[in-house]
Amino acid sequence: MAGNAVEAGRTVTSKVTAILMAFAGGTGWSLSELARLTGIPLTTTHRLVTELTAAQLLERSPEGGYCIGPALGGLCRGEDAGVPTLAQRAPAVLADLADTTGAAVRLGVLRDLRVAYIEKAGRAPTTSFAAGAVLPAHASALGKALLAFAPSTAVRALLATGLPRYTPRTMTRPDQLLHALSVTRLTRLATCAGELVAGECTVATPVVGPGGRVVAALEIRVPDLQAGVQAARHLLTLTARSLSRELSGPAVTAPAAHPVVMSAAS
Repeated sequence: MAGNAVEAGRTVTSKVTAILMAFAGGTGWSLSELARLTGIPLTTTHRLVTELTAAQLLERSPEGGYCIGPALGGLCRGEDAGVPTLAQRAPAVLADLADTTGAAVRLGVLRDLRVAYIEKAGRAPTTSFAAGAVLPAHASALGKALLAFAPSTAVRALLATGLPRYTPRTMTRPDQLLHALSVTRLTRLATCAGELVAGECTVATPVVGPGGRVVAALEIRVPDLQAGVQAARHLLTLTARSLSRELSGPAVTAPAAHPVVMSAAS
């Protein structure tokens, strides 16, 4: 591949590896997301992704980003052939959870440092991922559940953009958010108490995919956190584990919590 093989102290091989590993969970990424996740300059990311796309290791997604291409997908087939995708299973899972609890539920994925989500509320049909269906990662339970297991580069990139305030309860200081993510890594449960919408409380838990990587999160709305967390924990955990088994095939391993301790100044 063309270019300086030791740019920023990294070889071309290490950069290509970092880009490909970003797709280990089957998630699609935009160029800017890949640059942030891998720590590779945007221009270099663009060049390498273009070459990987030409080799059919990656391909353009309908949303305009990139996903695993047919050549790379062929290498991953075998025991995983026929395993359902998140898009196929999420609507039914949300419908079942909403019917069981009578509460509004969401499933979200991290995209460009925001949370794209599917929602099921009441008798309304389950929505699909849409351009306008996004939530701020730092001010939602879904976002915290995803950020807690995201690469540290993604968390640093989010902190660098600033943490906008939506209500008086929104976490706007990096140390507040980092502490919340640390707690979520330990408990596998994220909470949000009126941080995005005043009076709205939600609880979320991660969903793992192939290789034990967190690929999504499930969230449920509760009347209040004091009583709602314990009531929601059991159902959320069971539902997330069930979805994880379907996405991961015969065996699911626990996702590796990124044990990167970052200070507010990181």
